[in-house]
Amino acid sequence: MRRRDFITLVGGSAASSVSWPLAARAQQPAMPVIGFLSSVSSTAWVTFVDAFRRGLKEAGFVEGQNVTIDYRWADGHYDRLPALAADLVGHRVEVIFAGGGPDPARVAKAATSAIPIVFYSATDPVKAGLVPSLNRPGGNITGVSIMGAVLEGKRVDMLRELAPKASTIAVLIDPSYPSAESQSQDAQDAAARLGVTPIMLTAGTERDIDAVFATLAQRGASALLVTQSPFLVSRQQQLIALAMRHALPTLYSLREYAVNGGLASYGPDFRDGFRQAGIYVGRILKGTKPADLPVLQPTKFELVLNLKTAKALGLEMPDTLLTIADEVIE
Repeated sequence: MRRRDFITLVGGSAASSVSWPLAARAQQPAMPVIGFLSSVSSTAWVTFVDAFRRGLKEAGFVEGQNVTIDYRWADGHYDRLPALAADLVGHRVEVIFAGGGPDPARVAKAATSAIPIVFYSATDPVKAGLVPSLNRPGGNITGVSIMGAVLEGKRVDMLRELAPKASTIAVLIDPSYPSAESQSQDAQDAAARLGVTPIMLTAGTERDIDAVFATLAQRGASALLVTQSPFLVSRQQQLIALAMRHALPTLYSLREYAVNGGLASYGPDFRDGFRQAGIYVGRILKGTKPADLPVLQPTKFELVLNLKTAKALGLEMPDTLLTIADEVIE
């Protein structure tokens, strides 16, 4: 064999060894992309994002291995949601997860009728106009409804047990939250039934929260209920710090408040709800239509008590709550 022929043969073989893997890589399908739209901040939802990933894994998808998640956070600013949703639609994601109240789901639904949507909300999705029916959601949207916003009356009952001497309780509500009106009415009805005076307060910004706490002592409030709201959840560290500074027994809507130093919380198991939402997203990625997936609702509610915080406030947890608590933090 002549030297020129040998070089040509070797060169051709080398070129083939490079081109084949490149061609193979080019033929591999791109990983599906999930659009993750939230009304709160990433720091407030670390636990829930982990739970969402667990659900995805149960459905056969692992972030970074066979699926990509494109995150969009509104940081409590609801007016940012339409642009964030439009951005995800523009990126042609395969599924949109929308969480943190009904607003992310509403704007996602308005932005696309083609891309499947899985929502996670504490409000009634039928009343919010997300789906016509829980069992038959229809269209391109389904999800998990934890119904946490309808528990304010029960929370008032528990707050009274935490602070039995409180004759006046404050109730903090986010006025921009869709369920604000019903939350207010439920809390007032429960207070009237218990014979305590409610002080209804609203806060939609960080400054509002500071202003509210500055007036509580003057208005005679001796206990506080922080209602369900994505914005209030995003300000949980501020709320916990102010409640401690004012030595105010406070009941919250979410387990994470109590874990992070709040006195107590009562509500649905949010983590399991996010896990279920992750499973639904995985099923849709495998071909199931949202219309064929009924809206899920929680079957478990959890009471979390923080004894360290109770001691700092000079409170003794009542046995009636300690015996039914799902978690006691010492």
